[in-house]
Formats: sequence, C-alpha cells, structure tokens
Amino acid sequence: MATETPSRPASLRNPMPLSAAQESEVKQLYYKRVRGLCAPEIKAFAECAVNRTVTATWICRTQRLAMNACMVAHAKPEEEDRAREEWFATHEERKRVRQEELAKVEERRAEVIRLMREDEKRPR
Repeated sequence: MATETPSRPASLRNPMPLSAAQESEVKQLYYKRVRGLCAPEIKAFAECAVNRTVTATWICRTQRLAMNACMVAHAKPEEEDRAREEWFATHEERKRVRQEELAKVEERRAEVIRLMREDEKRPR
C-alpha cells in the first residue's frame, strides 16, 4: 500500500514571491483599505485633536480608543489577503499602463533626436 504525501495547497496569501517594492505596494493597499473602513472614527479623532498637542491624548481619549478599536478590528490577515488579491488582479493593467508610458517617452525621445539632427543640418 503506497502512501501519498498530501500536496501542499497554494498559499492565497503569497501565491508567488514578491519583491520588497511589490510587498510595499500590497501593504499600501492594505492600509488604505483599513483606513477607508475606519474613516468616520479617524475623522472624529482628527476633529477632536485639532489645535491640541499633548492634551489630545486624554481629552480625545474616547475618539482615540474608538479609532484604535476599529483599526484593530479591521487590520486582520483576511484584509491583507484581500489587498494582495486586489494587487494581483490589477497587476497586469498597471504593467500595461507602465509599458504604454515608456513607449510614449521613447516616441518623444526619438522626435527630439530627429529635430536635433534636422537643426544640425541647417546652415547657420
């Protein structure tokens, strides 16, 4: 009787290794999503803290605790997974846009070179 070793399922959190810059982009999406979910709490704390420095810590305590509780409630691995999925879903589109921008830059560079050569050929 042969025993099979169960194959490891692909990790949804990291389907392929990302560079440090790509991981940074995923983290930015993640934090943006969490801040978006907690926008009312963040706004309430910010409004309370206006024109306060050290005193904001205890005067705005309820708003600060509400904001922190919201952030902790939403800053979960599941939310990071969603941000990672969003990053992978939009990766090809971002790559295409970047290639189009590089093509436009190359076209402008070729045009500038052509104009410079025409200018050099003109008699002075």
